[in-house]
Formats: sequence, C-alpha cells, structure tokens
Amino acid sequence: MNSEHHDLDVSPIPKDITPLYINEPWLIDDTVMPELKEQITELKEPEPQNDNIRVYVPLDLNEEAILRRLRRLISIFGEAAEENEHGYQTQVRKLVYQIEIYDQVWSSRHISREGEHSLEAKELVRKFVIILEQIPDACAELFPYDMIEELRHEYLY
Repeated sequence: MNSEHHDLDVSPIPKDITPLYINEPWLIDDTVMPELKEQITELKEPEPQNDNIRVYVPLDLNEEAILRRLRRLISIFGEAAEENEHGYQTQVRKLVYQIEIYDQVWSSRHISREGEHSLEAKELVRKFVIILEQIPDACAELFPYDMIEELRHEYLY
C-alpha cells in the first residue's frame, strides 16, 4: 500500500489569500452532533490520544457548494418520511450551520449592523428554502416544514 497517495500541503490553498479557520470539527465529523455541547467543547482542542493528528480540511462555503450539498442529501434520503426524518434533519442542519458561517463572513465584509443578515445569505436561504419545499413528503411530521419556517423567519421576513 502506497502511503504517499494523498495531496498534502504545508500551506493552505489558495495561497494568495488568508484562509478562515473555523474550529468546529463537528462540521466534518458525522459522529458528533452539535447538540452535544460538552463533546463540542472537548473537540475544540485536539483529542488527547498519543497517536492523534489534527487535520484541517478545506471546506468551500459559497452558494453553489451549499446548494449542491443540499441536492446531494436529497438524492441520498429521497422522500421525507418518519423513518429518515431525524437523519435528514441532522444532515441539513449542518448545511444551515454552514449558511450561518457564510452569513457571518459576508456580514463582516459589508460591516452590516449587528443582527442584520447579509444580502448574500438571504439570497442563498431563499434558494435553499425553495429546494427544501420540493422534497417529496412521505408522511414526515416535522422535517422539512419546521426548518423551512425557521429559515424564513430568521432570514426572509
């Protein structure tokens, strides 16, 4: 087995601008749920195991990337049903956290008033909601309906 087959860089890509480091490993690690606050706090520091290697994986946050991830989840889960509702909601919630980070960066770039969402995030959420509304319903009780209302209330009203 060749151990040199991964594209490892000693500097972040792109090299011409300063990357944004977000110390929230749960955005990538599906074994940790953001609702488990004590685990999240512990994950901000590298795990204490002697063999641990903390790796930072680039994650592009832009409208197309986030909507692509949403469409991918829909292709995996399909209809929203009682059986897949929790997993579906958990995975889409991760995308909502990505939208929040996207919004935070754009708001700071535009020096928006505190509590005001960026125009970029509002437009992204508008498209995100349209896609959520198109998820076929197979008797799901809460998802995606509650999430749609939450996003509308937070970003669009």
